[in-house]
Amino acid sequence: MDENDEGARVGLWVVMGIITLLLFGIIGGLVVRQMHLAAAPAAAPAAAADTGALADVPLTGELLGKVYFDLGSAALPPAAAATLKAVLAAVDQAGPGARIVLAGFHDPSGDAAQNEELAKQRALAVRAALQAVGLDAARVLLHKPESTTGNGAATEARRVEIRLVP
Repeated sequence: MDENDEGARVGLWVVMGIITLLLFGIIGGLVVRQMHLAAAPAAAPAAAADTGALADVPLTGELLGKVYFDLGSAALPPAAAATLKAVLAAVDQAGPGARIVLAGFHDPSGDAAQNEELAKQRALAVRAALQAVGLDAARVLLHKPESTTGNGAATEARRVEIRLVP
């Protein structure tokens, strides 16, 4: 580069300036991202409680009640109110450490994935109704959907069982 070549000198400074701006931009972006990630875990547990995550718990414990649903529907039937009221009273009587497990059932006919999803949606509907009447979400566990077997009544394949677990 010649001392008299002012254009080359200006071009070099422009390139150095662009590289410097890019580096500051990348470093600034990483700092902002890190700050955002550090703030995110505080909000995560509340979001996880609202999901339909299935607990890996055995389907045991005292049977508190059953809620029966209409064919192909996850809408909570009006008759469920009495069952849910009795469940809430039993959970309150069992003490603060007691939890309940909800298990949706379906029959083996038809599309298994669709049946399992419907059974899960039914259990979620029961959970939402229990939360609406005051039961803490942390005390409600969802069991994976179960398939009914045998030649039982058709209504048994459209139920959600509510069990008390210590």
